[in-house]
Amino acid sequence: MILQVRAHWRRDRFELAVEMQLPLEGVTALFGRSGCGKTSLLRVIAGLERLKGAEVMLGGQVWQQGRQFVPLHRRRIGLVFQEHSLLPHLSVRDNLLYGYRRTPLPERRLHLAEVAAMLGLDALLDRGIDQLSGGQRQRVSLGRALLTSPRLLLLDEPLSALDTQTKREIMPFLSRLAVEAGVPMIMISHAPDEVERLADRVVFMRDGRIDCIETLREALARPDSPLFDEEGPASVLQGDLAPPTDNGLHPFQIGSERIWLVGASGRARGDARLRILARDVALALDLPGRTSVLNQLPVSVERIDPGPDGRVTVACRLADGQVLLSQITAWSAQSLALRPGTGAYALIKSVALME
Repeated sequence: MILQVRAHWRRDRFELAVEMQLPLEGVTALFGRSGCGKTSLLRVIAGLERLKGAEVMLGGQVWQQGRQFVPLHRRRIGLVFQEHSLLPHLSVRDNLLYGYRRTPLPERRLHLAEVAAMLGLDALLDRGIDQLSGGQRQRVSLGRALLTSPRLLLLDEPLSALDTQTKREIMPFLSRLAVEAGVPMIMISHAPDEVERLADRVVFMRDGRIDCIETLREALARPDSPLFDEEGPASVLQGDLAPPTDNGLHPFQIGSERIWLVGASGRARGDARLRILARDVALALDLPGRTSVLNQLPVSVERIDPGPDGRVTVACRLADGQVLLSQITAWSAQSLALRPGTGAYALIKSVALME
């Protein structure tokens, strides 16, 4: 399904000028600094702003073109904002069913039991909204939007109002939604870690314009990626998260290799993503002897990119083909005589991978 948008909007000193054709599958992130136009673009897509001359089409259906304009309630879009807009006088169950009951029977693809199970809300259905934590309320907001059986889910910084621990709680639910619910999502974020953990595709925005549209893998492959502005380069590895062993560590399986994690108790089991900051990855030419570093992965150096302050970023290929980034000093890279094709071991502390 393709979303096509063309819009030009000038307001005070701000100008939005976008033209894009966006494949919608999984999670697409609109990423950029505050004030770059992310929310304005989302409002145009949703039909909350009717701009003269704008064009919006989804999968061949015209939402806006010329004099034709389909209002929000007929676009079958689910909206979730920073702050929940739940009805305080209704229970969790009735909040979830609020839009469901107003959705015509032939259009109901998702139902209460499956959505409650998907978002871990089964035990909360009879509670009042004032009895919920911030993360639980946001999950109810997601569930209410899903139960309208939307063609598209729009999320306007759904995690920004939550504290760090609550973000960790809700992120696994978000990462599974697009797959399990079968609803594509467009999510606004200015936080690189949210994009790296959740997005399949990234729309990079700046000053009201779109710089480029890339898959997450493409965005992480270039050393000048805007995603690296805050914490530096990072890798996102796809693998399988298993329950903890007797030592309390969680095995994260990547092909034939295993990474040990701590603090992953709230994570869903099965297919998952692991974000690793390049600064937390050291390199060695030989396996170290007795050491506290549990994760020692064989890699092959693929590329060395110069960075700031005498550092370099080394792109390493894992046995299963995924790329792991390591940020070390240029002096270390020179001392180890690293070059494309060099075999090495990536050393990652488990405590650096707390989820």
